[in-house]
Amino acid sequence: MDDLISHFLNAISSTEVTTESAVFKMLVSMALGGAVGFERKRKGQIAGMRTFALIAMGATMAMLLSIYIPQEYLGLKNGDPGRIAAQVITGIGFLGAGAIIQMKGSVRGLTTAAGIWIVATIGMAVGVGLYFLATVSTAFILVILVFFERYERKVNLEWENKILRIVVDGTTPDINAYRKVFDHRNMHLADHYLKVNYSQNESIINFVVLLKNCNNYSALFDELHSIEHTKSISLTNELNI
Repeated sequence: MDDLISHFLNAISSTEVTTESAVFKMLVSMALGGAVGFERKRKGQIAGMRTFALIAMGATMAMLLSIYIPQEYLGLKNGDPGRIAAQVITGIGFLGAGAIIQMKGSVRGLTTAAGIWIVATIGMAVGVGLYFLATVSTAFILVILVFFERYERKVNLEWENKILRIVVDGTTPDINAYRKVFDHRNMHLADHYLKVNYSQNESIINFVVLLKNCNNYSALFDELHSIEHTKSISLTNELNI
């Protein structure tokens, strides 16, 4: 039994790619990637356990191939194992961009995209045998995703960019009246865009505001609607100009 354990430990710690070490590394990367994916899926993100596990395993496989080719084939002893790794980092950017683009309207999914990128690097670390570093890094990721989010909510740091679309009577709306409401509610007005419809004698104002998730939208709408000539109010992530 001791000989078997010793053989296994030697196999997984070997710098050469063997069947035992390759299978073990794929299992480790699957577990670490799946752990991060579980947290992301729990938050309702598109990329979940399967996606993150596949990303980690794919990066590990790329590193194994990068090491195996110069190891096994004559004339390639001077091959560069970092060449495939560099392509993994470049290619994984497309998945991260897809996670962001899928969140139509506003810039969302950045945390998931960053998670995809770092899980790929964890898979690469597993591929070269840095098990401890990969495991500790995964633990750090989970701390950031779980406990940092709780801290942000506790101290109310979650600010969001939103578009307040307000339709008013007339072609010369009083924008300052809306500014006062934003200031009163501690909302930052980043910009505004005005669209005038002369045929219907009305204007559409798109206010780009920075507000907190916990904002009371009903009370905000009531206060904005009380401003003279206000016809309708909507909250959206898409700018309409």
